[in-house]
Amino acid sequence: MTREKLVVIGQGYVGLPLAVSAVEAGLDVVGLDVDTGRIRQLGSGHSFVEDITDSRLAAALATGRYLPTVNYADAKDFDVCVISVPTPLRDGVPDLSYVEQAGTALGPYVRPGCTVILESTTYPGTTEELLRPLLEQGSGLRSPGDFHLGYSPERIDPGNQTWRLENTPKVVSGLDAAALARVDTFYRRIVDRTVPVDSPRVAELTKLIENTFRQVNIALVNELAVFSHELGIDVWQAIGAAATKPFGFMSFTPGPGTGGHCLPIDPCYLSWQVKRRLGRQFRFIELAGDINHSMPEYVTQRVMAGLNARGRALRGASLLVIGLAYKRNTGDLRDSPAVDVTNRLRALGARIRAVEPYADPRHVPAGVTVVELTEEEVRAADAVVVVTDHDGLDYDMVGRTARYVFDSRDRCAGPDVERL
Repeated sequence: MTREKLVVIGQGYVGLPLAVSAVEAGLDVVGLDVDTGRIRQLGSGHSFVEDITDSRLAAALATGRYLPTVNYADAKDFDVCVISVPTPLRDGVPDLSYVEQAGTALGPYVRPGCTVILESTTYPGTTEELLRPLLEQGSGLRSPGDFHLGYSPERIDPGNQTWRLENTPKVVSGLDAAALARVDTFYRRIVDRTVPVDSPRVAELTKLIENTFRQVNIALVNELAVFSHELGIDVWQAIGAAATKPFGFMSFTPGPGTGGHCLPIDPCYLSWQVKRRLGRQFRFIELAGDINHSMPEYVTQRVMAGLNARGRALRGASLLVIGLAYKRNTGDLRDSPAVDVTNRLRALGARIRAVEPYADPRHVPAGVTVVELTEEEVRAADAVVVVTDHDGLDYDMVGRTARYVFDSRDRCAGPDVERL
């Protein structure tokens, strides 16, 4: 019996976990990526994604059913293809060039009966209006009819050991009932539960709703933190007390801003589409983005004020920054507010050493020295700035030892600790 052949375009934080999970489910998998260095690294058994260990990657390679490649010819005769490429913003405008490139390159390999699924986050209408014409033009086929096309938003949360790809419900859609059935059947081989919806537009909007919800609520508590500080109220204690309500409240906590491949970007896709199609502003999204985007500057000013209150100028000060990734327990520096804070502090003349156990040192900002978290490092710093609160670090020691701590994550305690 011939095994099903899956092609996953994009071998990053979304595509690699899907590819490896599919191998483990018994599929033949081609992992396509335009980054030759990344493909060489994967081929040698070294993973750059925390959720996929080197041993798990090596096991996938050892089956002979996982092929990392840059060659689209390896996609020939595929049964299912999942496109999981980046969709960044360029000057506030969605950049779908990676989706366009993938669709154009894949088109000649689309054959009757195959299924193509887009997972990249995007605005409602992308699957039908952008991807479908590219695939049809390249193949000479039509969908619906000749091949199946659908959309299923990724829900990868890097570093989350509780909710993984396999046990997170997967929203699925197709251009017609037959496509939906094919998409649903494919994902049921990999995940515990699927959630079918009526169309790709609904599925595309679902992803944007999820992250817009988070962006807006994070902005709310960030603005609360700013005003609570000025009013002399402990916002962290107030949020903790509010979280005891068993209904009608979901707890969000303040921080130095939002980062990564989702929160700073996804809501902008929705507001851009609303403005483009309806000629109106999505005011909640734009306001939330402005508030969260302002937080790195606010953190920088609070650190400067804290040093000044202790008779120390920021210029020339030695700072120990804890965490550079955009979220705890990952090494992902994409659009990280911690990197933004670090760069702002450096621009004002501070000397920066950073504790970052996860990130690739090659991606650390220039001029920043990565060190281990030790008492010697803490004692030598004029200030310790907690920006990303990775687990496994001795925050109690930091609170006891540092002469001044600015803690944007509520992890340290002590008389010299100032919280966001």
